Amino acid sequence: MTINSAYQYLKNNLTDIYDERESANIAELIIEKISGLKRTERILNKQQPLKIEQINTIENYLQELINHKPVQYVLNEAWFAGMKFFVNENVLIPRPETEELVEWIVQDAGLSLTAYHSPLTILDIGTGSGCIAIALKNKIKNADVFAIDISEPALKIAASNAQESNTDINFSKADILQNQIKINMPLFDVIVSNPPYITKKESSEMHTNVIAYEPHVALFVPDENPLLFYNAISDFALSHLKEKGSLYFEIHENFANDIVNLMQQKGFQSIEIKKDLQQKNRMVKAVLNK
Repeated sequence: MTINSAYQYLKNNLTDIYDERESANIAELIIEKISGLKRTERILNKQQPLKIEQINTIENYLQELINHKPVQYVLNEAWFAGMKFFVNENVLIPRPETEELVEWIVQDAGLSLTAYHSPLTILDIGTGSGCIAIALKNKIKNADVFAIDISEPALKIAASNAQESNTDINFSKADILQNQIKINMPLFDVIVSNPPYITKKESSEMHTNVIAYEPHVALFVPDENPLLFYNAISDFALSHLKEKGSLYFEIHENFANDIVNLMQQKGFQSIEIKKDLQQKNRMVKAVLNK
């Protein structure tokens, strides 16, 4: 089996699960991982034969993919904000729309650094793989970045990702819903969260690779209380943001107006909804004027 025939083999066997474009993309990722060659190198060496160990690994990967396991979990890696992160079933797979949330914060920080104390203090609530916290630290070098999560396995992954990317993040275990965050934290210029926001009833409409593999604790909220985390985090931010500090959320497009109303009732100002590249309401920013 050559590099090219292995690519075709993978792509053809994935078309029953994914469309042709996604099958091709997944096949590319697998072959790059197996061969260690970039796309141009693979084209130039497409007739290079693979070793038996590489072929066996391809077969193992393919079986997992046929069982709807996301390719990021198969390879234990995902790219976010130009950085590679280790991921497994204990953390959500980083999404492109979350990159847009990071870029919004980075842009605001660059425009308003004179309004912030130095260094900038940032808290990421529900950090998962650490992608938001690590990307922010990487892009805003002078920031002191803190991150919390309820999951011990997730925190271990996040800490490992931070070490791999040589970024200094202050990780702590905490449950934002229990109001028992007793760790030693400063007041923050920025609090950001991509909390669980999918209602349980929506799970029937979701792909098997999400439902079967991604951590439900990081995905779902009760049908009767979809703003559960937005309410708790907003309350926390009231006492943990500095004057003129900003609170950023990734949101469910269906609840954008409800989240804005919630934040207005709590006294936040300058509330702004931002659409993602798919033109869906995906992010909210609010400022706290004490």
